[in-house]
Amino acid sequence: QVHLVESGGGLVQAGGSLRLSCAASGSMLSIVSMGWYRQAPGKERESVAVITSGDSTNYADLVKGRFTISRDNAKNTVYLQMNSLKPEDTAVYYCNAYIRRRIGSYGDYWGQGTQVTVSS
Repeated sequence: QVHLVESGGGLVQAGGSLRLSCAASGSMLSIVSMGWYRQAPGKERESVAVITSGDSTNYADLVKGRFTISRDNAKNTVYLQMNSLKPEDTAVYYCNAYIRRRIGSYGDYWGQGTQVTVSS
C-alpha cells in the first residue's frame, strides 16, 4: 500500500506565498510522476502542475509564472511553491502520484487534500 501525506496549506492574503509538500511512503519500485490538483467549491478537480521522474514539468496556464513544482527523489517528496497568490487560487489541493508498484504493475494514488484559502 502507498500513502501520500500533504502539508503546508493555510490562509494567506492575496499576493502572498505558500509552499505545499507531499511525501509518498509504502511499497513501491519507483515514482513515475507526481503532481498537484485542486478543486474549488462547485468546480471540477483540475490539474495544477505535474513533474515526472526525469524532472519534466507541466503547468496549468492559470498558474504559469507563479507556481513552481519540484521534487526530492531521495525523500519521495514533491513540493509546490505558490507565489503571488490570488483569491481564485482558493481550493482544496490534492497531491497525486503515479507509481510503479512492481514490475508490470502501476497505481494512481491521491492524498487527503489540504485547504488553501487566499483572502482579498
